[in-house]
Amino acid sequence: MDMIPMIDTIGTGRNITVLRKRAGLSVADLQDIFGFTTPQAIYKWQRGTTLPTIDNLVVLAKVFGVRMDDIIVVARENEICKSA
Repeated sequence: MDMIPMIDTIGTGRNITVLRKRAGLSVADLQDIFGFTTPQAIYKWQRGTTLPTIDNLVVLAKVFGVRMDDIIVVARENEICKSA
């Protein structure tokens, strides 16, 4: 059986918040960078309600100066068994 890791959305959201603050950016700054009309998507990412799309992860990684792997948290303890 192969183990399939799952993304920890809450942990990923915390990472986004920490990395945003470390970069000296506000939620409004990210909203401007992405061209969003409201900040709701960013707040949802930070709460772990939703995850950024792949293209938004690429932008976040560039803005924060990190790799996408540094943003995403993999929940190893919640791995799912995949039938072979």
